[in-house]
Amino acid sequence: MDRHERPASLKLSSPARQELTRSLMVYRLALPFAAALLLPGLLRRMFRRGNFQAGFGQRLGRFEPGDFARLKSRRWLWIRSISVGETLVALKLARALKAEVPELSIVLSVTTSTGYTLATAAAAEWLFPMYNPVDSQSAVRRTLDLIRPLGLLLVEGEIWPNLMVDCQARGIPVMLANARLSPRSAGRFAKSKRWVAPFFQLLEWVGIPDEEDRARWEVVGVAPERLHLTGSVKFDHAAKVGSCVPALRQLLKASGMPEHAPLWVAGSTHDGEESLLVECWKRLRLRHPTLRLAIAPRHVERVAGLLAELEALNVSVVLRSALPTASPWDVLLVDTTGELTDWYALASVTFVGKSLRAAGGQNPVEPALAGKAVVFGPHMENFEAVVRLLLAADGAVQVADETAMEEAISSLLGNPLRCEALGVNAMYALRDHQGATARTVELVLQTCRVR
Repeated sequence: MDRHERPASLKLSSPARQELTRSLMVYRLALPFAAALLLPGLLRRMFRRGNFQAGFGQRLGRFEPGDFARLKSRRWLWIRSISVGETLVALKLARALKAEVPELSIVLSVTTSTGYTLATAAAAEWLFPMYNPVDSQSAVRRTLDLIRPLGLLLVEGEIWPNLMVDCQARGIPVMLANARLSPRSAGRFAKSKRWVAPFFQLLEWVGIPDEEDRARWEVVGVAPERLHLTGSVKFDHAAKVGSCVPALRQLLKASGMPEHAPLWVAGSTHDGEESLLVECWKRLRLRHPTLRLAIAPRHVERVAGLLAELEALNVSVVLRSALPTASPWDVLLVDTTGELTDWYALASVTFVGKSLRAAGGQNPVEPALAGKAVVFGPHMENFEAVVRLLLAADGAVQVADETAMEEAISSLLGNPLRCEALGVNAMYALRDHQGATARTVELVLQTCRVR
């Protein structure tokens, strides 16, 4: 494609444009008040996570001279993600797009510092990581003037009215890949459909993971012909599962872990779960004396506080960043990002966090794709579809509380064949999602006319 040619964008009817103008006016009037309410919490999170100064100007659409010159020198495809989970999906799509169109240049923007760390680690001549601009007219305008994107690919869920409207006005197609819309969110949007539907109607297409997602997106205003069943990019085997396992296994061996000792990996844990897991592990050790526990908290900035909290439970804790270590240890606290898939691949049995409390759960697909026995608690509301899929296929175990979790983990540790069967069943249940990356990439390339 000629770098000065604009891809075609959707055309709005006169009534649709009037509705969009009305909704946009309300959004812009409400935005300062919403920002004032949300800003204190946002600032607290930024200071707690640290490193917020790096790239801060990018959030306002302002760039360092070197970055400005680089971005100005060519046209880019813009992929916008949020945190670590969405960034992993975005990176998978970016690499697949680059493989299809070698001359393509991609901007990958993120919201959180952990997502930015992951994106920066993958930076290349063709891949520019940056922070998402806030959804103000000025920040959006400055960023679009600089990047001049061939298209804007949103990953998973967040809708940004000022950005989307400005893209539509410039003829830049806006797409939504791996779209997530929980029943709760769909119900909330449905109640305010008059105001939010005009923004959803700006999407050229929405890539949905499952057929049951279709009705929810139609309810919020996406036309049926713009919904494409792609499967979930997260569930696609295109990503290498456990690619760093040999190196991690060597680190564990060098740190004194017996070669055949079982490893229980608890991933994406949230506040209050870690101490429950350690107490459970202490009881399990009475039946499984060589069992080790690895905990990967969802937010790595919590590690410092967690280290003190867990050491107070009279267990020896070691940080992943300290491996290899000669000190004896019982519990490994993962303080690095981007390695969870590899730790799952090393596990004898796994636990998916944010599920013991009423918090919605985390993604169970990573341990399932690693072929491991997956255990999660009762609160998996954010992943209802995949949970139903895994449970129906006998590819996971759901428990009611920590007592039931202890019994389930103990039973699985004593039955390796049962663990293997759960892993095989889970991988088979997710087979329909294979090829999701390729299907999504094809939609992007057709829409942006870059091939």
